[in-house]
Amino acid sequence: MFHPDSEPVSLRRDVDAVIIPAGETVQLHEGTDGYITQALGGSFTVFIDGNLFRISGIDADALGKEPVPAPEVPENASDADIEQIVQAQMRSCYDPEIPINIVDLGLIYRCEISRNSDGSRAIEVDMTLTAPGCGMGEILVHDVQSKLAIIPTVASVKVELVFDPPWNHSMMSDEARLQTGMMY
Repeated sequence: MFHPDSEPVSLRRDVDAVIIPAGETVQLHEGTDGYITQALGGSFTVFIDGNLFRISGIDADALGKEPVPAPEVPENASDADIEQIVQAQMRSCYDPEIPINIVDLGLIYRCEISRNSDGSRAIEVDMTLTAPGCGMGEILVHDVQSKLAIIPTVASVKVELVFDPPWNHSMMSDEARLQTGMMY
């Protein structure tokens, strides 16, 4: 998994990380050396001692990086404005092993945005994984949920992990298939 273009890093503080692909949370300690192999969508994949770890964007400072700011919403945002921001936020969620966002991977099956009586919005998402047994499932669900929940005017977010229909590479965007060499 180490690539020569990876960025060397030394942890600046203790930080919680998730082992890829097991999905277990561990604590990495200040001064630990490794390499950032992927920095997409505000989270980081780090190679340390032969293992890959995902470090959340809110802990970017542990890597000497700046966290990604919350999205801005125009005053009196229209439903179309919010839909565009929701799509952008989901496109900022990346599979920690594949440098492609979950929308282009075809992992989002449904995304519905509705208005509450007070004018706030509720979002419901059905998503899947490239492999049903992937230990990163709940991590990706949390990533989507937290990135949608920080959108101004959004009052609630429900993300459900589903496996019907089963995911296959034909669900990927043409760009994603081209990038992974799965174009046919």
